[in-house]
Amino acid sequence: MTQAAVSYQIKVLEDRVGAPLFERHARGVSLTNVGKDFANQIVPAMDTICEAYADAIGTTQTTLTINAVPTFATHFLSGALWSFQEQNPKISVRLEISENSVEPDSVDCDMAIRLGAGNFGDKDCCRLFPAVFAPMVSPRLLVSVGGVSRYEDLLKFPAVSPGDPRWHFWLAAAGIETSCFGSEPSRHFGTQMAEARAAIEGHGVALLTPAFFERELETGALLQPFDLLAEDGKSYWLITQHKRRRSTKVREFRNWLLAQTEALRQNHTCPVNS
Repeated sequence: MTQAAVSYQIKVLEDRVGAPLFERHARGVSLTNVGKDFANQIVPAMDTICEAYADAIGTTQTTLTINAVPTFATHFLSGALWSFQEQNPKISVRLEISENSVEPDSVDCDMAIRLGAGNFGDKDCCRLFPAVFAPMVSPRLLVSVGGVSRYEDLLKFPAVSPGDPRWHFWLAAAGIETSCFGSEPSRHFGTQMAEARAAIEGHGVALLTPAFFERELETGALLQPFDLLAEDGKSYWLITQHKRRRSTKVREFRNWLLAQTEALRQNHTCPVNS
């Protein structure tokens, strides 16, 4: 369409709405408040029409892009995605990784997975499961101190990340005075992947989410001496922009992921390795 044709269509639309949708400036245009509200409702509907048309003619849907925090992406989602692909062969999935501090709006994705308390603004959010955690250690390090039988015995080990504030929650749940902990220099590895690797190498005890390290617990690369779990009020959340929430591929992935994590929402306990 020519620029004149576009301008004419906009004028026809504004006449039908009964209000200006754009503010004209010397260097371009911007949406009015009426225009923003109109777009927020119309765009998702047009996306739904496009996907319905694609389904009707049997074409492949566009790629579903998931942006997730590192440990969730590598130790949980990547191993389970084959199940989603088997159930939805027409949907191509692209998995990207971002740090938790990266705002979902700042990356080009259909859905994002973040760790937090659920305060993600006006996004469409689904709580996946609470970010529970427990101390884990390598068998070699455990043997070096003759094993552990009481919560206090964990103080014999250096902490992989003594600067991690989650330690205070677990120690409090164990009834241990938190002032007894953290004499080492403040250190924080940032991701559970890095902390788990340090723990496996025998450098100390790490606070880890059992759901992410089932394989390491099963093979004995890591041991979880106690079944006591703690949490700090944070959970893993699936975040979708409102304009994309009606998309077929988004709905299918949301339903699948909620089914995959249902047990973790209902049951915080995990196998105990000793």
